[in-house]
Amino acid sequence: MKPKKYVLSLSGGKDSTAMLLRLLEEKRPVDLILFCDTGLEFPQMYEHLDRLQAYIGRPIIRLKAEHDFEYYFFDYSPKRKNPALEQHKGLSWPGPRGCWCTGILKTRVIAAYLREMKKQYEVIEYVGIAADETKRMKTACYPLVEWAMTEKDCLAYCYERGFDWGGLYQIFRRVSCWCCPLQGLDELRRLHEYFPHLWNKLTMLDRNSWRRFRADYSVPQLAMRFDYEKRRIENGQSIRSREFYRELKAILNSSFSEDGKRYAFRSLSYMPEVSDGSYQNQKDMQEYKDAGQIGQKQRKNST
Repeated sequence: MKPKKYVLSLSGGKDSTAMLLRLLEEKRPVDLILFCDTGLEFPQMYEHLDRLQAYIGRPIIRLKAEHDFEYYFFDYSPKRKNPALEQHKGLSWPGPRGCWCTGILKTRVIAAYLREMKKQYEVIEYVGIAADETKRMKTACYPLVEWAMTEKDCLAYCYERGFDWGGLYQIFRRVSCWCCPLQGLDELRRLHEYFPHLWNKLTMLDRNSWRRFRADYSVPQLAMRFDYEKRRIENGQSIRSREFYRELKAILNSSFSEDGKRYAFRSLSYMPEVSDGSYQNQKDMQEYKDAGQIGQKQRKNST
């Protein structure tokens, strides 16, 4: 019989953090704590992980895929099921029917790690699914469901122990990859307002991709919508009326080419047109790198 290993999958969010803290407080077995780093977390999430590791006095093993998100987004070109896509380089934005980033950057990485462990051990995996989202349960061990802890309970549990993610949960309902195109408009609206450096990076990704960020909006179009909403609210006008949507449509149609990528940054009025999906010029590439390095510098300064 193989010896047992208790492994906790930590996303870093409120649910898995609450699960980890309570398991340790109840002195239940936790042999390994795994965090799969997609490279797309908010800077505050990395700060939270550092604080959490110091608090529990245990190492958090950080796993990563072989390549980063940008490689798969811009350069990786698998054999396409749809021949019409053969002309495109990179996977571009994930969609609801093809969320490649979760599989490549997270699920497969953890699965491969556990697969090796299972050659020597019987692995019991703790997964932080809350009591009010049991439809996501599969075959792992779910302590939050056992304790009847809802998502709201988990957040309160973490707050009581001093973990606040730098205020992320006061801005967003869920905290995951900041550039996810499957976020709702409310989440994207807040990203646009509170994290302009990440929005700039998001815009650059969209400007240089062959697939639009969302079926209904490109990133520059979203920025224009959010700025227009702000002006209307300041003037006491509705952003839910037919008039609003009619005027918004007219503004977007007059401001953007068909692909919706005429403007690149909120702070800039013009960027050269994209022709082939590659980086437009060296300035584009530098702007993109600079936007991504801001969060890295913040993390280094906090340690």
